Amino acid sequence: MNRRTFIRQGTTFSLGLASAPFLANATPDLRQRKFRISLNPYAIGVQIDQEEMIDKAVVHKFEAILPVPSQLMELSPGKLDEFLARKKANQLTWDSAGLPVDFRKDKATYESGIKELPKIAIRLREAGVSRVNTWIMPSHNELPYLENLRQHSQRLGLAARILGEEGLKLGFEYVGTKNLKIINRYPFVGTLKEVQDLIADIGRPNVGVQLDSFHWYTSSESVEDLEKLSNDQIITCDLNDATAGRSIMEQIDGERQLPGASGLIDLKGFMQALVNIGYDGPVRAEPFNAKLNAMENDPAMAATSRAMWRTVNLV
Repeated sequence: MNRRTFIRQGTTFSLGLASAPFLANATPDLRQRKFRISLNPYAIGVQIDQEEMIDKAVVHKFEAILPVPSQLMELSPGKLDEFLARKKANQLTWDSAGLPVDFRKDKATYESGIKELPKIAIRLREAGVSRVNTWIMPSHNELPYLENLRQHSQRLGLAARILGEEGLKLGFEYVGTKNLKIINRYPFVGTLKEVQDLIADIGRPNVGVQLDSFHWYTSSESVEDLEKLSNDQIITCDLNDATAGRSIMEQIDGERQLPGASGLIDLKGFMQALVNIGYDGPVRAEPFNAKLNAMENDPAMAATSRAMWRTVNLV
């Protein structure tokens, strides 16, 4: 299940995109950072395919692109080689792929997805992808906490084992927004500490955390909390800002802003923590923003790139 579908809202909020100048010809300074700015088009309402991402990433000065498992599976060996050569020639790296298994629904749905994962994992490895991620729903209408923990541990543990056999890591994103924590009867994992408990319960070395500045903020966590993590524990990272005029408790998962738009989240502290940790994975925007989604493809990517570079340049 795609969280964009689950939390889609109809209200439009200001993007607040006007800010510090974006240096069109700036060369990335990787001496102060090891992470890469990634184009995740579907998180900003842009509908382009895997092959189009290369050209769009170059035009809009992204450094990595999203791997799409279903589209990579469709490429013949020759086409895959051509694609990877073009990606390498443009000095692009991979983002993290979304886990193509729906583990939140009934057993039959889960089993139909997990049986396809081995061959998908092989193709991801062949393409040079090393990271996969998914998100954890912070409440459940039927399963109390411990039962839900057991189900997540079993289902995601098997997914992690399959991915690990191909050298792939799996990251879990915790969701900190109050509205999703109380939408169902029983609360579940919704903080960094809780997602680390889930990871410990699974007990596999290739499992880690997907960070998101928005959920870090809505969980009232600190820079010090981030700096307790190691690079190996972080699989991928989303950068977003919160909506002005709302308290932390009033923030809604499907109504966020591009990084730096409202200034509510301490993105300088967040980014500095990533630098201090030596995080070397992808960072991408995931604002779920109606106004951004309504833009044409190129303006949406340009706005996202400006916001991402503005945020990176804080450190």
